[in-house]
Amino acid sequence: MKETIEIAKEVLKNNRRSGYTLPTNNKLYPAQWNWDSAFIALGYSYFNIDYAIKELETLLTGQWNDGMVPHILFHDNDESYFPNHKTWECGNKIPSSGITQPPIIATIVKNIVDQNKLDQGQMKRMETIIKKLKKYLDWFYNYRDTNKIGLVSIIHPWESGLDNSPIWDSPLDKVKIEENLKYERRDLNVSKSENRPLKKDYDAYITLLNQFKKNKYNPNKIVNESMFNVIDIGFNSIVIRATKDLIKVAKKFNLNFSDLENKITLSEESLIKFYKNEEQSFFSYDFKNHSLIKVDAISNYFILFADLENKEINNKIISKLKKYNSQKEYFFTTVNPKDKTFEETRYWRGPVWINSNWIIYQGLINKDKNFSELLKNKTLELLENKKFHEYYNFKNGDCLGANNFSWSAALYLDLKFN
Repeated sequence: MKETIEIAKEVLKNNRRSGYTLPTNNKLYPAQWNWDSAFIALGYSYFNIDYAIKELETLLTGQWNDGMVPHILFHDNDESYFPNHKTWECGNKIPSSGITQPPIIATIVKNIVDQNKLDQGQMKRMETIIKKLKKYLDWFYNYRDTNKIGLVSIIHPWESGLDNSPIWDSPLDKVKIEENLKYERRDLNVSKSENRPLKKDYDAYITLLNQFKKNKYNPNKIVNESMFNVIDIGFNSIVIRATKDLIKVAKKFNLNFSDLENKITLSEESLIKFYKNEEQSFFSYDFKNHSLIKVDAISNYFILFADLENKEINNKIISKLKKYNSQKEYFFTTVNPKDKTFEETRYWRGPVWINSNWIIYQGLINKDKNFSELLKNKTLELLENKKFHEYYNFKNGDCLGANNFSWSAALYLDLKFN
């Protein structure tokens, strides 16, 4: 549908600023987000490869000296968002947050290189990007794999990208909230409160942020001292896939990242231990409080994206996924509607998100072609009917959150052209 393709391009171009792109065109997210930019770059690659490369380059200019790529870069003095650069008080070259996000960028870079004929100059720019991504992935294994088992911890729900997923409920309940906490929730000025995280969630988010700031974001200190430490299935699935994809794309540039191959082997061996045959599911682990988190959330199924070398388990996961949203108008909800934590319209506790569908789709392509095509077509149908919003109601496709949402537009282009 040509009209929708052109609308998708316009959303991206209208949200673009000087070398980077906002998640949306309202005041909800007035900065550059890590994994948003990766998805956005993939969308640009279908009509302006230089915009795509520039998006990635701009994100990586904010890389810290230790290798971390922050989850937010604040390129101007806009203080309409909270927490803004004055709250975080950190950053290298560019004011930023002091935490990261899923490194989906490595997979996106591989896709862009594989799908485009890049000229010599573009190849050189991509090579620089790939070298920075090696440092980024090394950072995860150096600073977040504290047990040396190949699995990384997240120390704040915002790092997951799935901010208020019920996966975090139990770990957050054990966070000791700072006394006399004062802050202003500016997200509620531009979005309905019933669609956003609760106050108790934000109290925990800001308490954790303040703890990190007191420790001056020292990567060794904050991972060991954080009141929140979770080995998340979704996040680790993306890290494993990122590591595999970075090794593959590096070979096109005669770069040898073979030291990462041992990491993959160890990661997969460790991750399998979090598979529970009785439920036919992987579950995240609350490392701080030593307990499995048994919530049936869509990010548990990101394990398909990791491309584990275990056909039997992959088939069991796919079989369960087929029942997850059976006979629903749109899928996948971010939490199984049968799960007691499901909330139909509240952010990452129920609505359909396009990036989740994209991740699952990528994981299904080489495992169940028919099911992957069904998911792809259902996602395209939703976007063509409702256009580009932040998230959607699974019953009727009602649009929720921000409109003119960049990654929904970008991933529409990828799904449409593949």
